[in-house]
Amino acid sequence: MDKGVVDECNDSIALPALGCLELRTHPLRGRGVFTRSPIARGTLVHISPVLLFDHAEYSEHGKHTKLDHYTYCWQGGFALALGLGSMFNHEPFGRENIGFTRDMGASLIKYTALRDIAAGEELCICYGPNVWFDVATKASNDQEGSNSVLEGNALQPQTAEDLLQCFDII
Repeated sequence: MDKGVVDECNDSIALPALGCLELRTHPLRGRGVFTRSPIARGTLVHISPVLLFDHAEYSEHGKHTKLDHYTYCWQGGFALALGLGSMFNHEPFGRENIGFTRDMGASLIKYTALRDIAAGEELCICYGPNVWFDVATKASNDQEGSNSVLEGNALQPQTAEDLLQCFDII
C-alpha cells in the first residue's frame, strides 16, 4: 500500500511519519510546526484525520470557542484537523512552503512540501485570502541582513485560479 492511501480491503490508512518534525514557538505567530532536517519538494509531510462538525453544530457551539481558529471549511460544515494539521501557521499566498489536499471521502487532510525546505524552517500553509488576523511574518528585504515585519494581505491570490492553487480538494 502506498503511503497515505486508504486500503479498500480493510479501510486502513497508512500514516507516514517524518521523525524530523517538532512543535516550537515562533516569536510572532506562536506555536507552529518546524523541521529539524531538510525536506524535499513533493514529500508527503503529514496526514491528519479530521473531526467533522456540521453547519448547525458549528454555528451553535464551535464558532464560539477557540476551535474557530483551527478549523477547515469542509463539505457540509467544518473540520478540525487532528495531529499536526491544526498547528501549521499561515503564510500569505506564494510564500507558503506546505500545500494541503482535503480528501473528503476519507476525512483526511494531506500536507505536502511545495518546495525544498531547509532544516530549522517553519512549515506554513496558506489559510486563504480572508484571514481573521493581521499577518505578521519576518521576511528578508533587498538589503542584506535586514528583516522587516510585513502586515496586511501581501501576496494574496489575485484570481480564482491563484486561489485554487492554495487549496486542492479531492
